[in-house]
Amino acid sequence: MKVVITGGTGFIGQMLARRLLAKGTLISASGRPEIIDEIVLSDFYLPEVLPEELDDRVSIVSGDISDPATINALVDRDDIAVFHFASVVSAGGEKDFDMAMRVNLDGARHVLEALRNRGGMPKLLFTSSLATFGGDAMPSRVSDTTKPNPQTTYGMTKFIGELMINDYARKGFVDGRVARLPNIIIRPGKPNAAASSFNSGIFREPLNGETCSLPVSRDTVMADLGHRNTVEGIITLMELDGDKLGSDRAVFLPSRSFSMHECVAAMEKVAAARGIKTGDVVDKPDPLIQTIISGWPTEIDSSRGLALGLPQDQSLEQVIEDYIDDFMD
Repeated sequence: MKVVITGGTGFIGQMLARRLLAKGTLISASGRPEIIDEIVLSDFYLPEVLPEELDDRVSIVSGDISDPATINALVDRDDIAVFHFASVVSAGGEKDFDMAMRVNLDGARHVLEALRNRGGMPKLLFTSSLATFGGDAMPSRVSDTTKPNPQTTYGMTKFIGELMINDYARKGFVDGRVARLPNIIIRPGKPNAAASSFNSGIFREPLNGETCSLPVSRDTVMADLGHRNTVEGIITLMELDGDKLGSDRAVFLPSRSFSMHECVAAMEKVAAARGIKTGDVVDKPDPLIQTIISGWPTEIDSSRGLALGLPQDQSLEQVIEDYIDDFMD
């Protein structure tokens, strides 16, 4: 089986590739585990340093997801599974509407059409977001059955992607499923253009002895999921029998909600136990970021995902411990 990961050189894409290499197989649309003989990481920008722990089963390809020829060249086998992560993120989408539409909307449709033209109803996992929810009538706690009402271009394109997945699956074109992502923590490296980037920075920068500028109030609550269970949840959802998902292929990965006060306290607690001298967290309000984040739900009803066997973090402290073990030690 060939596995394609769009946006594959990003944080989650690289972690997924390493996990799949270790796993060695993936359950295909036939319901049987298939040996993974090829993994392609496709991205617009390639990293200066190639990911570690990759072997000759992996290739890295630079390409524009909004170009149909690029996608058709990637989807060149019937025995294929695609993890579609590539997108323009929230704050970036607000600044450049045309690019968000081209990459997020057109790119997703090109992936679907390329798979539709293959045989065997290949598997596709598309990542969506809690940014599909918003508006004046949005409850603070949402579930998979809450009506989406995105208030950003990013959220709008993700919701359209969800609807396309449902329809292509209904028609038997693809065996699609959607992982609705909460805020994923703790991302290593530098901040990105996502409005939620600070939600990793509030841990990462202080643990690295650096100052973190917090653009939102410390009472702000966000629904979070650690990086390890993000990858495990994505694989579990991809391998599920599509019949268990029914007509709605979009499932929230289980999360837990924390205020910024709680995040700082947990970071300081773990740092003290590990003997890590931390940098400061400095309040630096950004009205645009606060408006975007305040438009998202603060809590997610994860009962459907848990019933499907998707993993959930035990505690915020454990997520911080995992980050230190995986990216600092």
